[in-house]
Amino acid sequence: MAKQLLKGNEAFAEAAIRAGCEGFFGYPITPSTEFLEHMAKRLPALGRAFVQAESEVAAINMVYGAACTGKRVMTASSGPGLSLMSEGISYIAGTEVPAVIVNVMRGGPGLGNIAPSQGDYFQMVKGGGHGDYYPIVLAPASVQEAIDYITLAFDLAEKYRTLAFIVVDGNIGQMMEPAELPPMRELPKDAPPWAVRGAKNRPPNILTSIYIDPKDEEVVNIRLLRRWREIEKNEVRYKEYFMDDAEIAVIGFGTAGRVASSAVKMARAEGIKAGLFRPITLSPLPKKQIAEIAGRVRRILVVEMNHGMMLEDIQAVVGDSIPVEFFGRMGGVTPFPDEILEEIRRVNANEEPVSDVRGEWLERLEARIAEGK
Repeated sequence: MAKQLLKGNEAFAEAAIRAGCEGFFGYPITPSTEFLEHMAKRLPALGRAFVQAESEVAAINMVYGAACTGKRVMTASSGPGLSLMSEGISYIAGTEVPAVIVNVMRGGPGLGNIAPSQGDYFQMVKGGGHGDYYPIVLAPASVQEAIDYITLAFDLAEKYRTLAFIVVDGNIGQMMEPAELPPMRELPKDAPPWAVRGAKNRPPNILTSIYIDPKDEEVVNIRLLRRWREIEKNEVRYKEYFMDDAEIAVIGFGTAGRVASSAVKMARAEGIKAGLFRPITLSPLPKKQIAEIAGRVRRILVVEMNHGMMLEDIQAVVGDSIPVEFFGRMGGVTPFPDEILEEIRRVNANEEPVSDVRGEWLERLEARIAEGK
């Protein structure tokens, strides 16, 4: 199909429909509401299920129940809504049924605002709910990637009987840019063997997340961990830009990574050998690739729209092998390319080790804000 000028949330939702989504259950919250609105128009017209629930708590439990039937189902929300869904998210993980959840991140904590942020990194990659499990987390950086990765999210969720999150921020959800939608997939005729759709002529399937005997729960936890290790081995995704001869590696995801790509090009024009590594899977994080990068560059600069959450995971991978520095904006502020370029220049010129990465960044940020930047 030809490219069209598409709005992020609407393109995202249409791509989910074309990927075979048969049920959407949600509650409106800015900046993700257009996702729900598009589903409200399209799914009933296709004979599929749409329910605007009375709350996010109800919505995620509807997703849970529908997922147990083996259908492709999902929800979309934002910060406060995802927090309300956390219990149901854990139930889905514990029951080992596939589901897709889109988080269009906004400023926080608390009610915060409706501006773009990446402050939900910990909430997403460290589980999303209570208990021993890991979810798959994909981070698009454009409307086209959002379209592409929602299909991937459904495929991976079904392959591993797990949760798949897609995290974007309000920039990607609200922006319009040229993108190409996929063709409509044919819906499957047969249910997965584990699904609950009636037990005619077969023993009933039992789907549950409660195991009273600790030994039984441990067996489930082992099964989840074994499955996760397969995901770590097979499903890591990332993109690299100008990394072949890079001396400074900039690492950023989503919008932060997209803005950083412009800064890297500007740095290259000045003769600075900078490159960009953009994780697509935040969970599993491309740890092996990041460790390899640390073995061939002088310094790493992590760029995020939060206080340095992915930074902690990268520091854990790199250790003391080379300096890892940080630049971030918080509260819904999106960094500009020239801000990141200034940081690349500073990192390139600095040969001294950094003793307090976050503390020094915070001082620079406060000075920048005092200057009205």
